[in-house]
Amino acid sequence: MTATAEYTQDEMMAVAAARRVGDQTVFVGIGLPSRAANLARATHAPGCTLIYESGTIGAKPRSLPLSIGDGELAETADSVVSVPEMFAYWIQGNRIDLAFLGAAQIDRYGNLNSTVIGDYDHPKVRLPGAGGAPEIAAHCRQTLVVLRQSPRTFVRELDFCTTVGKGRVSAVITDLGVLEPDGTDELVLKALHPGATAEQARAATAWELKVADDLETTAPPTPQELAALRSLKTATKEETG
Repeated sequence: MTATAEYTQDEMMAVAAARRVGDQTVFVGIGLPSRAANLARATHAPGCTLIYESGTIGAKPRSLPLSIGDGELAETADSVVSVPEMFAYWIQGNRIDLAFLGAAQIDRYGNLNSTVIGDYDHPKVRLPGAGGAPEIAAHCRQTLVVLRQSPRTFVRELDFCTTVGKGRVSAVITDLGVLEPDGTDELVLKALHPGATAEQARAATAWELKVADDLETTAPPTPQELAALRSLKTATKEETG
C-alpha cells in the first residue's frame, strides 16, 4: 500500500526504524529489520556493528540478505562464531546494544506471541516458535519491535506468550506510527507517520489504544534515505534475478 506518491508504508517503517540505530552493536533479523539496520549503516551510522543470529559479527552485506544463512553475511563479517557462542557470550553476556524483534501478535505491554494462533493443543496456525526472542528481549539493552498494525496482530490478549516484552520493549514501529511504553509499561501512540490518523491507529488495535497528548508526526523519508534504501533493494533484485 502506498503511503504517498513518493514512498511506501514499508519504506516509512524502515526509515523510522533506521533512525533509531546508532554506532552500536545491533542484533538484526531478516526483512524490515535488516533493511533498517543496513540503511542506518549506509547513512548516519556507518560505525554500527551488525550481528545476525547465524553467528556473523560485523556483517557488511552489499545487498539485503535473503536469510540469516546468506553466504554474503559470512563473507563480509569481521568474525563468525557458533550459535551457542552467539547466545551465551554475546546476547546473555549483555553485549548487544539494540535488537529487532517481530511476532504474530503483540499485546498492550509489548509481550509477544510467535508460537501459535488459537489454542496451544489444537492451534489454527502453528508458528515458528521462540527462536532466541526471549533471551534477546531479556538481555539486549534496547528492543525494537517492527510490525504492521492490525487488530489481528495488536491483540487484547495473546493466544500464547512466547516472549515477555513488558518493561523490555523500548518502541514498536508500525506502518501507521510509533508506540512507546508509558510509566505503567503500556504502549502509547507517540507519533504518527505522515498521512496516518489516530483514528486509524485505534481501529487497527484490539485494545483501547492510548494516544499521547503531545502526539508527534514522523518526519517523512529524505531523498537521501530513500535513495540509500532503494539501492539496497535494487541490488538484491538484480543479484537474485
